[in-house]
Amino acid sequence: MTVPYASPLFLREPEIRRGAELLYFGYSHLYRGIDHTLGEQGLGRAHHRALYFIARQPGLTIGHLLRLLGITKQSLGRVLGELAQRDLVETRAGEEDRRQRLLFLTGTGLALETELFDALRERLSEAYAAAGQDAVTGFWRVLELLIPPAERARVADLERVSGH
Repeated sequence: MTVPYASPLFLREPEIRRGAELLYFGYSHLYRGIDHTLGEQGLGRAHHRALYFIARQPGLTIGHLLRLLGITKQSLGRVLGELAQRDLVETRAGEEDRRQRLLFLTGTGLALETELFDALRERLSEAYAAAGQDAVTGFWRVLELLIPPAERARVADLERVSGH
């Protein structure tokens, strides 16, 4: 499929709808295989998001994960409880503040997160390579601008962690 250049009238309804549709279908196909793998284990996307961010920042506090995911304490508690029950995530007391709960993936959790990320990396790498660097940069810029300005610091924090 060749992607046409955006019309110079890219703010018209048809162009906005095309972008919304491409986001929807692209996202759904990107996660289809991951959803299948998660479903086999009785897990869902909320579990995947928690695994992903804990893998990105081992030792993440529960409070920081709450802010990253933007979900309620109750929802996160359920997700973390299920992940702990399946021996995918463990909590440890903080070294400086023993009341602090730090999150880590277990060996099993790391293996699952790696399998899930490998599937994402494969699909995104293929698409990125076909689109080219300028298109990827433009895509990232659009996605960043979809994030409310007050929340963009969360993304910047992740960039600092990964060294980009």
